[in-house]
Amino acid sequence: MAVDIRTDDPEERFAVGTVLHGRKPREQKLTSYTVEAAREHSGRLLLRLKGIDDRTASDAIRGTLFIVDTADLPPSDDPDEFYDHELEGLAVRLGDGTPVGSVIEVLHSAAGELLSVRPEGQKTGEILIPFVAAIVTSVSVADGVIEIDPPEGLLNPE
Repeated sequence: MAVDIRTDDPEERFAVGTVLHGRKPREQKLTSYTVEAAREHSGRLLLRLKGIDDRTASDAIRGTLFIVDTADLPPSDDPDEFYDHELEGLAVRLGDGTPVGSVIEVLHSAAGELLSVRPEGQKTGEILIPFVAAIVTSVSVADGVIEIDPPEGLLNPE
């Protein structure tokens, strides 16, 4: 199976025998997988996982995000660099304090990262906010807040 690499150290994270924890998109349940083989090919990582023996089994876990235990992560030296799990759950508000919602997921796309935000006071729905300095003006993990200055129409696309 081919996976996109989002780590600075794929050799360590995907070493043979490593137990990976996988979460399917929009799910909270984690499933454990053991790496049987790994090699890089054309900018992607080819993995063989124990118990995932054919295309059907591989297709069943398509889109799974493999995550590491946060205790295994080194602290970041860059104050403007964040792990996805640090942003998930943070409150999003405008510079004047107006609540926008809370981050439910960080999405990675070819164009860059997006914050998937659940609108304030709603149980469903999503606002996608590009995670770029021109829009995200400050992030305080300690305070649990992300402040944004969105362009017109981003929050109300009608």
